[in-house]
Amino acid sequence: MDGRDLVRSVRVVGSARVARGFRTVRAAWRMRRTDAVGLPPRGVERARVPGVVQGAEPGPGGGVIRFGRSELRIVVTVNGAVFWGWDGAGPEPSYALAGRCPEPDPRAVLEPDKDGGWRVVAERATVVVSRHGAVEVCTPGGVTLRRDLPPRWWEPVGGGTARWMQRSEVAADARFFGLGGRAAGVRLRDGSYRLWNTDPGHAFGPGDDPLYITMPVQLVVADAATHLVFHDSSWDGRVTLWEGEEGAGSGHDRAGRCELRMEGGPLRCWVIVGTPARVLHAWASLTGAPALPPGWALGHQHARWGFGSEQEVRRIVAGYQERDLPLDAVHLDIDHYDEHQVFTVDHERFPKLPGLAEDLRRDGIRLVSIVDPAVKATPGNAVYDGGSAVDAFVKDASGRLVQGVVWPGESVYPDFTHARVRKWWGGLYEERLAQGFAGFWHDMNEPTSFNAFGESTLPRSARHTLEGRGGDHREAHNVYALCMARAGYEGLRELVPRERPFLFSRSGWAGMQRYGGTWSGDVATGWPGLRASLSLVMGLGLCGVPYSGPDVGGFDGSPSPELYLRWFQLGAYLPLFRTHASLRAGRREPWEFGAEVLEHARAALVERRRLLPYFMTLAHLARRTGAPYVRPLWWGTPEDRALRDCEDAFLLGDCLLVAPVLDPGADRRAVRLPRGRWYDTVTERVYEGPGQVLVDAPLSRIPVLARAGAVVPVRSDDGGTALEVWAPVRGRTGGGLVVPDAGDGWDEPEIERYVARWAGRRVVVTREGEDGVGEPPYPVRIRGLG
Repeated sequence: MDGRDLVRSVRVVGSARVARGFRTVRAAWRMRRTDAVGLPPRGVERARVPGVVQGAEPGPGGGVIRFGRSELRIVVTVNGAVFWGWDGAGPEPSYALAGRCPEPDPRAVLEPDKDGGWRVVAERATVVVSRHGAVEVCTPGGVTLRRDLPPRWWEPVGGGTARWMQRSEVAADARFFGLGGRAAGVRLRDGSYRLWNTDPGHAFGPGDDPLYITMPVQLVVADAATHLVFHDSSWDGRVTLWEGEEGAGSGHDRAGRCELRMEGGPLRCWVIVGTPARVLHAWASLTGAPALPPGWALGHQHARWGFGSEQEVRRIVAGYQERDLPLDAVHLDIDHYDEHQVFTVDHERFPKLPGLAEDLRRDGIRLVSIVDPAVKATPGNAVYDGGSAVDAFVKDASGRLVQGVVWPGESVYPDFTHARVRKWWGGLYEERLAQGFAGFWHDMNEPTSFNAFGESTLPRSARHTLEGRGGDHREAHNVYALCMARAGYEGLRELVPRERPFLFSRSGWAGMQRYGGTWSGDVATGWPGLRASLSLVMGLGLCGVPYSGPDVGGFDGSPSPELYLRWFQLGAYLPLFRTHASLRAGRREPWEFGAEVLEHARAALVERRRLLPYFMTLAHLARRTGAPYVRPLWWGTPEDRALRDCEDAFLLGDCLLVAPVLDPGADRRAVRLPRGRWYDTVTERVYEGPGQVLVDAPLSRIPVLARAGAVVPVRSDDGGTALEVWAPVRGRTGGGLVVPDAGDGWDEPEIERYVARWAGRRVVVTREGEDGVGEPPYPVRIRGLG
């Protein structure tokens, strides 16, 4: 018995919540006993490296290179992505990929290289393999972007899962991004990052890691090119990064380094080379197009843990309406459930929930329901009985149900890695739809169990189907929420086939964008939490998840009026714009912070509504190209090193630059500009980039700049669409895209292209398409003419 765990147990049981304290202590000891019996002992291990090259066999898109103690398969696909797998590992089966792997590129050729090595030459990259198993990825011009040293495995002598380690080098000027949702900053500094989806159990800030969404996906930006690397193993792991230095020590560059250690799974990898836009496009073609949210989900959404009753919901909605504040959705948290049991309603507090939903919908407001995976383990609970009938719940190695402690008490967990279970779970959303809900947010799906000590999740020895392959929670943990999202999304597609599902999830993994988006989780109230909010959204976008946003105001605590307003102003320019707070936190309605905050919050809400056609266009472009709505400033010019280090501003699409205020008391702020001319969208003052400028940031607004020549679709006063055009630089043209969308359904509207140019002393805007050049079908307003 661990003495520290015994002390923790005594402290928890001695807390105010004695009943839950006993349950969490029992759950922690139960998990420890389960793993002691169910996990195979590690025992003696034998280290192994590939050995020396023995030969090679060409194949479609590449081939197989054989070493003394391993073999390496390399395939270049038709979209330019490079796959390699050691020990016979192939691209499939994979939870990350959407459908089958892309076809091999018939033009890619495996040929001998110097010193007994081999190389695969393709259009967008060359892969060079040394005689000892080092793998280099080079640009077509021969510049090395990444060098993976020969890997190392540690295999249990008696058989079992091998651990492995891969060390890599990148250019000295390279910067690391990605790895899922990280709060410390958009750019990943020197340090260690764990790959294990984790509920921190408290409101988090920049120093907390890991969080709810971890992905073995890195985006590496260097002068020569950008590349994305994805190690396709869902096991627990750790990435350690060291940024490089140029001219370090004796004047020689010191390469950036990465070390990846995984507790199991195949050693297989994808690498995509190109511009950021091309890389994210290819990544989306591999892992799936981002789900397209319904139009209303791009508006303002209000949530709270603790609405408590139908009367309270109506009071909050009336508060928005009386103050003429736009509102598009209201979210109900676990307090609307009957004793916190999923797919139920507390009929005492919400006696006429379908009527409430219908009344709100008439006013253009949708209801969104929380959905947790844990099911109260009590016979008579309809979900528990239904799941038991189809053998839906996770079991341990002895065949007994795995139980944890969550909000409803002792609970069991569906095994979403089984197609039959996903089908059953997806059908349960019919009850939610009948209650009038139009959208869904998945919570507690890391999955979480309240344990007094140890990890707050399921035992690692818990058994999962894993699509018929069989395995345990060590492999299933990180993809649990991804599979839950798939179950919900596919169920909704079947139940409401004519409507686009709206679903976002606290946890997930590579490919989660196929089913919806995510939000920050329980970000701490405070200025560091505000800064972490932006880091999470930008980092997830670079991993292929374009739709996300924070709890505006922070999850816990009571924000000051200034902090709340600055958070609100940032949220108005993020894809998911949602206020939310804990049961014990302060209010989050704009009128609770005084008349001045209310006035400025109204301005932010009105501007968000005005920009809805632009957000809808960005959503369609994300679905078709993989480009995130929120992009780092270096998106179009990754060779600009100063922009790589800028983490406090972002591009919203191609047209706008948003510079939120992230520090207290600021009424001006420095903004690093990409090259080109930029207009302040309020004052129309002109700024020239590249370089750093000082801009006004009064409490009434945050700086938003428009790129010269931008054509931005906006909402007109009559509710239609208009074009806001920012004057291009004389002698140059500008432009923009518009994707008209009715707000729901599955039609694929045409992408409309507009060009702005000077014609004498006038700016002229034309629509250009396959049928030639024509007049815009929308009203046009030219700005930036001085």
